[in-house]
Amino acid sequence: MATTETVLEHHDVHDHSGDAWSGGKSPFKASYGKLMMWYFLLSDAFTFAGFLIAYGALRFSSPTWPVPDFVFSTAPFGIHHAPLIFVTIMSFLLIISSVTMVRAVQEGHRENKNGVVFWMLLTVLGGLGFLSCQAWEWTNLIGTEHMSVTTNPFGSHTEDGVYLNEDGTESEETFKAGSSFLLHKAGAHHGDDHAEGGHEHDYTPGDHPGYVVDEKGFIHRKFIVLEGKDAGMVKTESFGPAAFGALFFFITGFHGFHVFSGVVFLLIILINAGSGLYMARKNGHEMVEKIGLYWHFVDLVWVFVFLVFYLL
Repeated sequence: MATTETVLEHHDVHDHSGDAWSGGKSPFKASYGKLMMWYFLLSDAFTFAGFLIAYGALRFSSPTWPVPDFVFSTAPFGIHHAPLIFVTIMSFLLIISSVTMVRAVQEGHRENKNGVVFWMLLTVLGGLGFLSCQAWEWTNLIGTEHMSVTTNPFGSHTEDGVYLNEDGTESEETFKAGSSFLLHKAGAHHGDDHAEGGHEHDYTPGDHPGYVVDEKGFIHRKFIVLEGKDAGMVKTESFGPAAFGALFFFITGFHGFHVFSGVVFLLIILINAGSGLYMARKNGHEMVEKIGLYWHFVDLVWVFVFLVFYLL
């Protein structure tokens, strides 16, 4: 009899504890879909962090590095000497699109289908605007400035000096250590901030008194060092660290791919929302909230990319 009562008491304990482990409650008060989105964003954050840390390690281990105010000083419609203007427009478009995404999520919680579609459409336009700006920037750097993943024409001086004229005589154009320069290509046209008078340079490869044109067609100007242990020595402008171009195109391209993917997903979810699919589920348009998490993450990552490449 005692044995039977003990078994019954033991059975009652398991019955009461089974309610807490029935699986009916979502962990962290989040659905499975939102939880998996957070896992994905966390892993993606580690990936971007690794890329940016690698950039920092290579930059601070290099004796010279391109100055952002000089590299990113151009904008469409022939605008020059305007550092941060164009990238500020890019950043503004992405930040505003994050605000419109918040409004889309709010309207989804209210089960307002038309509101969701309207604000998501504005978010898509903001994303497309950002991608368009990035496409122009890449076109300018590759097509006009001739920067690539292996060649970086942007450099900065490590010594004070004075440039030589084309005939090899000393000019009046002096510079200080840390000042920037851009290697031009012979026959290429540049703006007035990157070339003397903005004219084409019809030089031919070979050694000249005031400059050297290498086998790739880049013009390297000669200068005389004014101070330090190399004072009086004639030197030539050299390419900047190749890692700059490779890291810039890879990291900004990787982020741009995230923005492009986000725009595609936004369009798909926008169409589904407009068809009334999420209204039928009656879950507060959770899918809109999940893509909103992704879009805010892309916006946040751009803040760090902007800081590393355009400000530091």
